[in-house]
Amino acid sequence: MARTPKPWYRKDRRVWCVTINGRRHNLGPDKKAAMEQFHALMREPRRTCATTTQLVAIIDEFLDWVSLNRSEATFEWYRCRLQSFVDAHPTLLTCQLRPHHVEKWASVPTHSPTTRRNQLRAVKRCLKWALAQGYVDQDPLAHLEVPSAQSREQYVSPDEFSRILSYVTDNRFADLLVVTYETGCRPQESLRVEARHVDLKHSRWVFRRQESKGKSMPRVVYLSKHATAISAKLQNERPSGPLFCNAKGRPWNKDSVGCAFDRLQIRMGKDELNRIDDPLDERDVARFAETLAKTRVIRGVQVPKSNADLNCEARRKLRQRRARQLAPRYSLYALRHSWATNALQRGVDALTVAILMGHKDPSTLARTYQHLSHNPEHLLAQARKATG
Repeated sequence: MARTPKPWYRKDRRVWCVTINGRRHNLGPDKKAAMEQFHALMREPRRTCATTTQLVAIIDEFLDWVSLNRSEATFEWYRCRLQSFVDAHPTLLTCQLRPHHVEKWASVPTHSPTTRRNQLRAVKRCLKWALAQGYVDQDPLAHLEVPSAQSREQYVSPDEFSRILSYVTDNRFADLLVVTYETGCRPQESLRVEARHVDLKHSRWVFRRQESKGKSMPRVVYLSKHATAISAKLQNERPSGPLFCNAKGRPWNKDSVGCAFDRLQIRMGKDELNRIDDPLDERDVARFAETLAKTRVIRGVQVPKSNADLNCEARRKLRQRRARQLAPRYSLYALRHSWATNALQRGVDALTVAILMGHKDPSTLARTYQHLSHNPEHLLAQARKATG
């Protein structure tokens, strides 16, 4: 006797699901809406035509495949973007999917070109996989154009990196920056490395094939002397769990690292403000204060703000806004790419740099580090080296 379908909550996807007649349905994250959709599905007559397969079912199958064959970070990358697309088109059938569905979903004015590119890539990759697996007879997104990636232009020189460290007040964050800058490791590697990955004898981190990006081969990160010393110290302090943690003992993640870089940017910008001695215009402060919320919550009770409080808040936020304009915003990826730039400028051949960075295709260097062509001193030195 067949079991009656019953919705269940998938923690890894953060959505409700149900399987009806052998077909899995994504019911969304809201329980009440999920139950309403479940009852609506149960009232529908059984469909047998393959063209009536819901797109969400294809996406679920694709995510199951990614979770088994790719890293956790890659799975989360796809899950986040594909769930957003499903939320925009929850009932779309595979046979109804057209490029304009994806284009309109990804074309949000506030999104950066990189965000839009990644959204298009995620959905297009899913349908390409579905075609290869035989879930669909043709790829409806085969002619969907994906814009080219933006080149990495931010370069942090050794002198600039030393200046950055002088503004870092948390030694734990400084350790993370130094290791990234001196090894060129991926952020997902430095944020997830544990004591069991550290091989001090050979000054390296070793990630098993199942833990590496792409899960095709082990990933080895070779350490500088300073990075080796930091790894040894953290290995003793944290024999289990991620090595790099913040002041509260919590592992760093992309959000906490982003906040740390935001604070660093403001700190550097305020120092520049003090140097140029550029005071705020009180008229700008007064106008901005009028746009702020007039109350705040203290111990669950809304309390009105005084004029002095509003002016103080306005002055603080305006100063932070101006500070951000005067200082660059760094990232772990900028440090990784700066390591590659430094290695190439110091004469390390491109193939070795690609291997040390974990690239499968050495041509990635040529596409990503085009800004080296704008360094005439480096090119002149290489030209003279080529002629002896």
